[in-house]
Parts: sequence; C-alpha cells; structure tokens
Amino acid sequence: MKVAVVGAGAWGTTLSILLSEAGHDVTLWVYEEKLCGIILEGRENKWYLPGFQIPVSIAVTSNLAEALENVDLVLFSTPSKHLRDVAKGAVKFLPATALVLSAAKGLEEGTAKRMSEVLHEVMPGKHIAVISGPNLSKEISNGLPAASVIASDDLPTATAIQKAFKLERFRVYTSNDVAGVELGGTLKNIIAIAAGICDGLSLGDNAKSALMVRGIVEISRLGVAMGAQSETFWGLSGIGDLITTCSSRLSRNRSVGEALAKGRKIEDVLSATREVAEGVVTAKVAREFAKKHQLDMPITEEVYRVIFERKNPYQAISDLMMRGLKKE
Repeated sequence: MKVAVVGAGAWGTTLSILLSEAGHDVTLWVYEEKLCGIILEGRENKWYLPGFQIPVSIAVTSNLAEALENVDLVLFSTPSKHLRDVAKGAVKFLPATALVLSAAKGLEEGTAKRMSEVLHEVMPGKHIAVISGPNLSKEISNGLPAASVIASDDLPTATAIQKAFKLERFRVYTSNDVAGVELGGTLKNIIAIAAGICDGLSLGDNAKSALMVRGIVEISRLGVAMGAQSETFWGLSGIGDLITTCSSRLSRNRSVGEALAKGRKIEDVLSATREVAEGVVTAKVAREFAKKHQLDMPITEEVYRVIFERKNPYQAISDLMMRGLKKE
C-alpha cells in the first residue's frame, strides 16, 4: 500500500516505521519545516523520538499535497486540538478511495467529540478506522513486541488495515466498537495522571492498584454514556492501555501527575516538553460531559481540580478516600 502518516510526533513516527517494516511505501508528513529538515539530515526525529533511526525507505516531507498523492491509506497522528484543522487541509488532496485511520487520542474541546467523529464531519462518506492499545512508542521503536486494536463501523476497512500492520512483533485485532476503542485510549490518560500523583506522593502499590481498578470502572461508566460497549474496556484498548499508561515511566500523562504531586504548576510541566499530555484537556472535557449527564466521576473530578483549581494533591486523595461508603 501507499501510506501517508500525517503527524510526526513519537507515535506517528513509530507507526511510519512499523508500516515501512511491513513493506509499504510510506511518507511521513511533518508539520514543522525545521523538524522536517532535521529528520531528512540525520534520519532521526530528535524532537519527539530521539535515539531511533528512521529508515531511508520512508519519505519525509512538510508538503501535505505531496504526502497524500495517490495514497491508499492515510493515518492521522496529530494532537487532538489540531486534528480538525489538519484534516480540513488534507481532505482536498485525499484520493476518493483512500482509507482513513485515526491514531489520535483525545476529545475535542468544546464539542466533546471523539477524533473519528471529527474526521467523519470533515470527510463525510469516508471509511474511517481508529487504532488504540498499550503501545509505548519507544518500546515499539526499539523492536519490542506489542498488540493493538483497530476498530471501524465497516469491517472490510478494519480488516484491510489490520492486514497492513501484519508483523511478527505487532499483533493487531479488529473491533466494531469505534467509540469503545477510542474512549479507552482517551479516558485512561485521566487515570494515568492520578496514578502519577500516587507515585509522586509515594502512596504505594496498594493505592495505585485500587485507583486503576476504580479508574476502569469510571472509564466504562463514562464510555457507555458516550455510546461505547462496556466489554470493550476490559480489552487491549481499555484495561490493557490503562495498565501500561499508569505503570510505565515512559508515560507522559503519568509523568504529569507525578510532577503535580511534587508541587509543580501545570503550566510549567507542560511548557517543559514538546510532547502533548492529552489527559489534561481530556480531564476538562470529560468532567463537563459527566456533569451535563449527571455521571459520578470522582477520580476525574479530583484530577480536574488538581490541574485547573490547584487543589492540593494530598487533599484530593483524602477526599477520594473519605467519600460515602458504597457497594463495589
């Protein structure tokens, strides 16, 4: 297949490497012209994925029309806040038969729309799929095995993209629950921030395990209200991604929580890195949705207050522990 990966963050760069390894003709589109030049010069994404060589077989460009020419598959891997604008720029260059895959994780601020919903609005009539799972970019780029899920309302689309990723070290499953797969990968970032707070406060493994378990319940509660199937959250894109994101020191969102627990301001934490911690905006959007629909989301509520109201993390933990007694 001729494939364009739109977005050269750590995940987009990693996916381009995987697809090239699978034998496809891959072009990586880079928004920043300076970064494009850096990658072309040294075949390394020093901003987002330092230390890993990008194969010379992968074309690299900052020209969107060039990247999308005659493609069979376009993969969007941009931050959620930029997806709509990038997709609007891409749609006029996209061949009518091209399949579309979203690798972006987040909810659109102001609309609470999932990334595939944004793409459907910008690209009506397109066959769109999403990919999510416990996929740390640096581990995959280092050649370590991983698994993921591709979901689409159109089974042939999901199957075609699944086959495109067929590799010994990257196993892909299919699903028809687009909402569930997207929301599992999105909402777990809120819980990962909370897990980072647990780590930053040295609260131990018992507390963190309890947080993760109650977190997946909360994710499922909100996810079902947003149209997902509850069983999806017990798979790779739900509990699988949650475990990885809450546990790994490579997790951006967990690191944000740890920094907040140590007293750093959210503005300072976010400005210190080029990488995007989607859980910050997601906490705000999810909280608004939960309040509108009268959903009980205590972890999300406390994460929101720590981030946006500068609530003391110790007090947030205490308030969670002292909530009214309930049946599990």
